[in-house]
Amino acid sequence: MDVVIYHNPACGTSRNTLALIRHIGIEPHVVEYMKTPPSRALVASLVQRMGGSVRDLLREKGTPYAELGLGDPSLTDDQLLDTIEAHPILMNRPLVVSPLGVKLCRPSEVVLDLLPAEGLKPFTKEDGEVVVDGNGRRVRG
Repeated sequence: MDVVIYHNPACGTSRNTLALIRHIGIEPHVVEYMKTPPSRALVASLVQRMGGSVRDLLREKGTPYAELGLGDPSLTDDQLLDTIEAHPILMNRPLVVSPLGVKLCRPSEVVLDLLPAEGLKPFTKEDGEVVVDGNGRRVRG
């Protein structure tokens, strides 16, 4: 299965998502989007495939969101896409693409919706939270 993760290694949620994908036995294509930002057109396509709006992909914490006035509801998707292109840190992470769809994987276990369900093995996140129990069942928080 081909999987792409738009990843920031400084983010615990992103690290846990990547670890879960690898735990399933898939080596994804890892795009460190801060080093290699996706194009404006690609971000627009990913948002469309997610079935949401560009605003759904915006990250506020640790970004220039407030300084840029991005909370203004009158801003269009085109304006938001231009801003993400200029400031890739505004794109929330991790964003995962698989044949089963595209999702912003917050919390990290959302990625399991995009991966094969069979053969899950126990998995615990960095913070000690159990995501898959000893019987291979997803633990829902």
